[in-house]
Amino acid sequence: MKAIQFDQYGEPAKVLVVRNCAVPAPGNGEVRIRIVASPVNPSDLLFVRGLYAGVQPTFPSFIGFEGVGIIDILGPQVQGFASGQRVAAINSNGGNWAEYTVLPTDSLIPVPDDLSDEQVASFVINPASAIVMVNRILAVPEGEWLLQSAAGSELGRMIIRLAKHYGIRTINVVHHPRSVAELEQLGADAVIVSTEGPIDEQVRKIVGPQGVKYAIDPVVGETGTQMYQALSDDGRMLVYGSLTGEPIRVGVDPRFILAGRRILEVFWLGYWLNTHSDAEKKDLFNEIIALMREGVLTTLASLKYSLDEIEAAVKMAETPGRKGKVLLVPQKKA
Repeated sequence: MKAIQFDQYGEPAKVLVVRNCAVPAPGNGEVRIRIVASPVNPSDLLFVRGLYAGVQPTFPSFIGFEGVGIIDILGPQVQGFASGQRVAAINSNGGNWAEYTVLPTDSLIPVPDDLSDEQVASFVINPASAIVMVNRILAVPEGEWLLQSAAGSELGRMIIRLAKHYGIRTINVVHHPRSVAELEQLGADAVIVSTEGPIDEQVRKIVGPQGVKYAIDPVVGETGTQMYQALSDDGRMLVYGSLTGEPIRVGVDPRFILAGRRILEVFWLGYWLNTHSDAEKKDLFNEIIALMREGVLTTLASLKYSLDEIEAAVKMAETPGRKGKVLLVPQKKA
């Protein structure tokens, strides 16, 4: 079978290669899946660069954390699944950028027929992150302001729609003015451009001198620092990525941190899923299905690439202003 691998950390376009590998066989409690589509997510590219916390590759390493596929073969002692069944596949160690993969049944999510392959391919990482951060961890009340950076990303757009659905107001940070009108059409209550002045000052012009109580940031660096400084007393900020690879410099006046009881937290979806019950995860996945059907958590039309087009695919995934999620489709011809 064809599969994408890498032998060392580095820039994805340079170190990712297509190889012919043995088709895996399922063991006890496992199934083999024929992959239909797998997205190129920021977490995948961080993994290749050696910047993804929590997962250490064994070289040569497979890659691809989520996707959609058809169960091909059942291993021994598998119950509750059938050959030919379509599932969302969570591959916590990577391996979905391939024609086939083997997974334990607790990594599979049965999905309804009315959701397209393009939507199911990105069923978990972005939708689950949006719901868990906004509704479970921060639990932002209706009518409150939520500040987020990287608002033009797939997840950022999803958070805008989710917040609108639940009556939460959003302030959205973008890097370029060209994104402003598009995000406002999507439902953003306010959009600020990071190059037009300090984020915290722009935020306070919108909400008042107190600042905002809730913030979400995947950028860190100077952006994360300024967002933290935009927090009100008892404010909370979740960091869920490191797009710049730079630290948040919370080297502000200690009185701002301590007297205001401003909390800085890190969010990693894998940890949340591993530390919550099957019932809680089932509720989450059912909520995702319902919100996908309502059009709240839909992913933009996909840009499809074959495995042989991996270099072009990862370059497109990091192209500024890209419209749509990049999908690897193993059966597609280059």
